[in-house]
Amino acid sequence: MKDSFDLLQTLEELFAGDQKSLLTLDQFLGGLHGRSYAFAIAALNVPNCIPTGIPWLSTITGLPMVFLLVQFLAGREVPKLPALVGRRGLQRGKLQAFLGHSRRCIRWLEDTVHARHEWWVTGTPRRLLLMAWAANIVLLALPIPFDNLFPAWAIMFFCLALIEDDGVMAMFGWLLSGITAVWTIFLLMIGHAALMAVVGTVKHALFD
Repeated sequence: MKDSFDLLQTLEELFAGDQKSLLTLDQFLGGLHGRSYAFAIAALNVPNCIPTGIPWLSTITGLPMVFLLVQFLAGREVPKLPALVGRRGLQRGKLQAFLGHSRRCIRWLEDTVHARHEWWVTGTPRRLLLMAWAANIVLLALPIPFDNLFPAWAIMFFCLALIEDDGVMAMFGWLLSGITAVWTIFLLMIGHAALMAVVGTVKHALFD
């Protein structure tokens, strides 16, 4: 089991200080106590969990997620962002105001997602979870039409499982991963059939 992670307390500590001072992305990720990768990937993944229909959204958000995943698998403790991105941030005063408005929602999230059934996120199950997490991230980044909602939710549940050692979230992640696999195979079969139909039509038009 990891050390206890209190999201609200962690955010309060990170946002504390002079209201005019800047909290950079590098400072924010560095203060997440080992959860920086799962937290950052979850944040990037949020738009994909909503069926917006925006073209290429999953690839636009998925490629930075792959960038973070590579660093995580390489064993880097905290993500290394490009300097132009890592130095950007927001004034702590704005972040403190946001936290004040979001306190009730964060408390609800802490009550809903918490450490339980931890054998799902330790040892061999954890290694398998990380493999499935990585596979879903790579799949999300691929430009496959109609194939982003299921892997997006699988990624989100796995992120929550990793952040809070929550085995129930891991179970949901595995369930969505299974649905993702079936749905992706179905889409590829449909795509192959459509491609063969087009090829057949072209051949018929050219040679008959």
